[in-house]
Amino acid sequence: MYDVITFGSATRDIFVRGKEFKIIDSPEFVTGKALAVEAGGKIYIEELVFATGGGGTNCAASFALQGLETAYVGLIGNDQSGLEVFREMNDLGVDCSFIKTTQKASTPHSIILSALGKDRSILVYEGASHLLSLEDIPFERLKRSRWFYLSGLSGEASKTFEPIINFAADNKIKLAVNPGHDQLTKDLDVLKKLLNKIDILLVNQEEATLITGIYFKEEEELFKKFDELVPGIAVMSKGKDGVAVSDGKNIYRAGIPESGYVDRTGSGDAFGSGFAATIINGGSVSEAIQFGTANATGTIQKLGAKNGLLKKGEWGPWEKVQVSAQGIKK
Repeated sequence: MYDVITFGSATRDIFVRGKEFKIIDSPEFVTGKALAVEAGGKIYIEELVFATGGGGTNCAASFALQGLETAYVGLIGNDQSGLEVFREMNDLGVDCSFIKTTQKASTPHSIILSALGKDRSILVYEGASHLLSLEDIPFERLKRSRWFYLSGLSGEASKTFEPIINFAADNKIKLAVNPGHDQLTKDLDVLKKLLNKIDILLVNQEEATLITGIYFKEEEELFKKFDELVPGIAVMSKGKDGVAVSDGKNIYRAGIPESGYVDRTGSGDAFGSGFAATIINGGSVSEAIQFGTANATGTIQKLGAKNGLLKKGEWGPWEKVQVSAQGIKK
């Protein structure tokens, strides 16, 4: 029996940090800024780190480190990078028997270019994970799980999102879902009709607004809508302002601890999986917020989405965040 099985991408991450990377103002980009280097020049960098990432494997790693029997379902390329993903998952104690390989594409890669202490840009090659099909998922073997955790599924893999959720609901497997770009854009109507089958929904402020149609700053109205849509727990992350959560009875709020950071890659996965792991282990919503926040804070202290994840019993050197609870008016 598995405690949790995760779904989502598996990537090879390459972190490149350099003092010569410049952040410049540019109206040609949506953000109004660009990360730039000298054209035609030789650019020296300060740090180069190879790691593994992707929502599916990041969350699987976090669950395994919390002592949960964990498996990961995903597709990787038949290449050295795929082998590194498999090796690291296996070393962390994640069951890799549901990982499949394909010759159709290489393992996904992300190249994270960081201007030291300023900002970053990420180059993404989507690759094999996004070709996952229903034929790659051994559904009958997945019935022996208490929970599924779904990270974003994109490309061809997005077609498996609805069947996975329906399978879990039909087999009384609890669901934690952190929807991705495809679910929140082209498949938004599909996501909305599946919300009543989700036990923990994890989104950020902008995503919460997309789903509910209510501006995220109108929290009480927004969570009133979420309580109608989601039978379990709705979690809305608010960046530097922390998090707000509703379990249908109370709205819980907490900030984040004061800490520096090296890189924020994987912090959302660390929070979501840390929150869900606490609930799976029988903890309260307040405890889930505190540990999810600690797990995310640990992750941003190191390069690599998995390198700062907390092990069972660890909380890091930060004070636990204070959680307030406000009763919901019916």
